[in-house]
Amino acid sequence: MANRVKIVFDHQYNGLLHAPNGTVRLGPEKGALAPYDLLLGGLGGCLNHTFQSIVDKQRIEIEAVQYDIEGIKRDEVPTTLKEVMVKVVVKGVPEGAEHKIENAFEKATRYCSVYQTLSHVAEMKYELTLK
Repeated sequence: MANRVKIVFDHQYNGLLHAPNGTVRLGPEKGALAPYDLLLGGLGGCLNHTFQSIVDKQRIEIEAVQYDIEGIKRDEVPTTLKEVMVKVVVKGVPEGAEHKIENAFEKATRYCSVYQTLSHVAEMKYELTLK
């Protein structure tokens, strides 16, 4: 399965990323996204899609999932990610389903292709909170 985007930049750093389902402004200005914003956002999107798929198959209903993702880059060039911390809050966890939710998220980290790709250059960590 191929994914494709088109990006058009001005003579500097401002651009528009066009994807099949939407357009995003890129650059250093307010309201625009930087490359690592996109990368960490892609990680969160992939993790959530994978996690929700697993939870849906287990027929567990939850209210919401919140992700707070921080990437720390190396000082050496190329400044690839050194460490990524994913803090996750799952809200509305049914009583007695805590262990299943924990297992589902651990599986999501194994099956999420973006998480696995980043794990080749960065130490990946996560913290899961259930409410």
